[in-house]
Amino acid sequence: MKQYLNYYKMRLRTSRLGYLLIHFTALCFYAQNTAQSPPNFKHHVTEQSRLSDRMSRRLTRTYQLYSRTSGKHVQVLANKRVNANGDDGAVYAKLEVETDSFGSRIRIKGVKTGYYICMNKRGKLIGKRKGRGKDCIFTEIVLENNYTALQNAKYEGWYMAFTRKGRPKKASKTKQHQREAHFMKRLPRGHLLSERRPFDVLPLAVPVHSLNKRTKLPHQQRSAPR
Repeated sequence: MKQYLNYYKMRLRTSRLGYLLIHFTALCFYAQNTAQSPPNFKHHVTEQSRLSDRMSRRLTRTYQLYSRTSGKHVQVLANKRVNANGDDGAVYAKLEVETDSFGSRIRIKGVKTGYYICMNKRGKLIGKRKGRGKDCIFTEIVLENNYTALQNAKYEGWYMAFTRKGRPKKASKTKQHQREAHFMKRLPRGHLLSERRPFDVLPLAVPVHSLNKRTKLPHQQRSAPR
């Protein structure tokens, strides 16, 4: 009888240990399945930014692009050439920028000529009438120095850049940190709030009456010495 009780106690202990072991294993398995890595939102935003938005209404802005190296503005000429020799307020330096996606991809068009700034396979900037291709889309990258770099959507790692003389630089030789690829957005001359005067005071027009025979004679009589 005593041996039977000892055997029963040993079996009960082993069964409890087995139950605890099974329960602990189940908890570990559940923790591994539930402890997933957090979602990579940066990857999601990058993927969505690469897609062109064909459904939403496009947002357009009008401004100038000031080149850090040439000290002038990007302009699109009538011969489809692009340079950075435009003065502040110049006709060809006025650009219309429209959004392409949910991210920071844009298209840049000259207001005067209607040509889009595009990049060919040689890394040269050219003007095109239709700017729906990826070669005419640029990604805005805001830098720490508050300048903006414009990377082409088709040729990654190639940036819009200009030399000190305002000539386009070959995109295959450009880097994001180079001064030639840095731009600043500026409103055209006359569009600044400080330059607007909504309540200009105009001088009052003073009516000028011509002298006739009736008004001339009394005037002469009043002015004549007594």
